Amino acid sequence: MNFELSDEQRQIRETLADFAEREIKPHSSAWDRDATFPRHVVEQLGELGFLGVAFPEKYGGGGADTLSQVLVVEGISRYDAGVGLACAAHMSLSSGHIGMFASDAQKQQYLPEMLSAKKIGAWCLTEPGSGSDAAAMRTRAVRIGDNYRIDGAKMFITNGSVADVYVVMAVTDSGAGRTGVSAFIVDRATPGLSNGRKIEKLGLHSSDTAEVVFDNVTVPARNLIGATGAGYQQTLKVLEGGRIGIAGFAIGIARGAMEDAAAYAKERRQFDKAIADFQAIQWMFADMATRIEASWMLMLRAAALKDRGQPFAREASMAKLFASETAMWTTTKAVQIFGGYGYVKEFPVERYMRDAKLTEIGEGTSEIQRMIIAKSLLRDGYMPA
Repeated sequence: MNFELSDEQRQIRETLADFAEREIKPHSSAWDRDATFPRHVVEQLGELGFLGVAFPEKYGGGGADTLSQVLVVEGISRYDAGVGLACAAHMSLSSGHIGMFASDAQKQQYLPEMLSAKKIGAWCLTEPGSGSDAAAMRTRAVRIGDNYRIDGAKMFITNGSVADVYVVMAVTDSGAGRTGVSAFIVDRATPGLSNGRKIEKLGLHSSDTAEVVFDNVTVPARNLIGATGAGYQQTLKVLEGGRIGIAGFAIGIARGAMEDAAAYAKERRQFDKAIADFQAIQWMFADMATRIEASWMLMLRAAALKDRGQPFAREASMAKLFASETAMWTTTKAVQIFGGYGYVKEFPVERYMRDAKLTEIGEGTSEIQRMIIAKSLLRDGYMPA
């Protein structure tokens, strides 16, 4: 496995950093304060090709690899994790689901506008009464002639009130358990699709999160993704890939916190010297960097396996688990380094800490990741990479 970025990947990182310094960093605090979703920034990222970087060229993508897509999520999240999450959900979940399992006709119809961000996607799995237990969902899709009628509600949906295209999981056979779940593409303009309450969150205020309601929503049968009853297995595969992206998302937050804390520690003076000269502070930075580097390596391993077409579920869960807990730990230490200034909104580290918490919850909690890892270990044994 190659640990060095390719020339193309370095260009992605550098170009994105330049864009983020100009278009995201100066505004991130205001977006957080006002809970503003900067749609125009997501559209600009799409126009520049970042949101389709890992999709096939025939659909308007860049034809690059999984790591290239993670670099996009990580690079955005370093400056504004809310925007990073919106883009991750758009790429890995909604566009990703269509890219992996939709028919060629469906891909031709939806992906070009989604990859260029002319249309933003949302992925509708979680419900008010079911989260990690996807098989317990209550949203129903009933076949009526050449159409399906969808009724139900989804909760905590990223891009929920701003999306143009929704990938929706619904039960088509209530007696079949997990094999009774199917996936559908639903356009925003479809009658009966609406939003319930917009969710007010601890962090990630620049990311739109909302309830999505389906009241007698009728979609053509051709909007079914893959076979009837295949939705649950599709969901598992989508989440496996999405967890690699969430690892990158967490790494971006952690890197931002560490870099800002380092800059502050070199300027802040106490007892006639910079606090960066104190061993207690230096040890914090040593641990931050080590944990971030380890997170990066775990993510890199999972991405490499995915691109080689090998099983990667355990490695994706390991990367997501470790990177998310690294982000929470690193941002907490960054606030500590800032002292009193870390607890006020004058500096962004308190935002990093609030944003980081979601990484331990979304796309499967840390507890779920540990279950996945342990089951894989006990079933298949363990062989170091």
